[in-house]
Formats: sequence, C-alpha cells, structure tokens
Amino acid sequence: MISAEVIKKLRELTGAGMADVKTALDEAKGDEAKAVEILRKAGQKVAAKKADRATNEGLVESYIHLGGKVGALVSVACETDFVARTDDFKNFVHEIALQIAAASPMYLSPEQVPAEVIAKEKEIYAEQLKKEGKPQAMLEKIMEGKIQKYYSEVCLLKQLYIKDDKLTIEGLVEQNIAKLGENIQIKDFSRLSL
Repeated sequence: MISAEVIKKLRELTGAGMADVKTALDEAKGDEAKAVEILRKAGQKVAAKKADRATNEGLVESYIHLGGKVGALVSVACETDFVARTDDFKNFVHEIALQIAAASPMYLSPEQVPAEVIAKEKEIYAEQLKKEGKPQAMLEKIMEGKIQKYYSEVCLLKQLYIKDDKLTIEGLVEQNIAKLGENIQIKDFSRLSL
C-alpha cells in the first residue's frame, strides 16, 4: 500500500497529478527515485507534444536581491492568460528570476552562444589537455564533455536548478508544462549587478 505522504511528496517534487504519481509508483514497485524518473520522462513527452503551440501570453518578473546589489528580469510566455494568472505559473516565473540572479547565466540556450566564444573555449581546453598529456584518441570526447560543462554554467536552460541539483532549468520548464498543461517558454532575461 502506497502512503498518502509519499504521493504528496512526489506530487510536490514533480508537479504531476495524483493519478500519474500512483501509476508511476505502481510501475516502480514503490521505489520513489524510480517513480520520479518515470514522472520526469512523462513530463518530457508532454513538453515535446506541446512545443509547437503558440505562446502569446505570460509574465515579466523581476527579482532584486537583498541589499539591492543584484537584480534579474525575466520574460516567460505561456499559451493563455488564464494560466499566466495562476499562482503556479507566477511562482515558476519567480523561481526563474531567482535562478538568474543566483547563477548568472549569460545565454538562454547553447544555440545562443556565439561560435567565436565556443571556438575560444575549445582553444583553451585544447591547450589544457595538451599540457595534461591526454591521449589523442580521447581528446574529442573530453572536449565535448568540457563544452557541455561550459553550457551548464553559462546557459540558463542547461544550469542545475538552485533548489534541486538533480534538475536542470530545462527539466523545470518541462515539469511545469506537464503540470500546467500548456507550452511554456522562457523568452528573454537580463541580470544586473553592482
């Protein structure tokens, strides 16, 4: 028998509905970690289905950190004004603003990183790897890993969520798409600091 506390915990963690949580727990034979993985994969499928839908509504949120030394502004779009006015959507947009203030992303996604920036990073990594004496056969694989790590530091969607280091911002967006039933897109952001 699956306890109500476990169901509640997983609902809060993933944003999934009660029936979905019960189904995932049954499929995972009560293993909470496996159930979370099942729910996250389901959320990714829902997000993929909704990805082409127009997002013409949404919110602009600001966050000024204590002391006024750091501020973030973010624009997040959804499909309807109804969802844009929900507390769940407002909280999600606020969390994105907090992430921007705390983690200082420079770009939204890897596609926005200029080619010359990537070329310069690769040049730096190549020099480091050369000094470390890494085998030539492994260089390309190591280089790709270093570039992915770079993306996870400078691209908002690839960053680990500051409140759950097992979840990227991209994953958080997918969770909220599944939870709110609409396509959600982070459109733009800005971070200012003194």
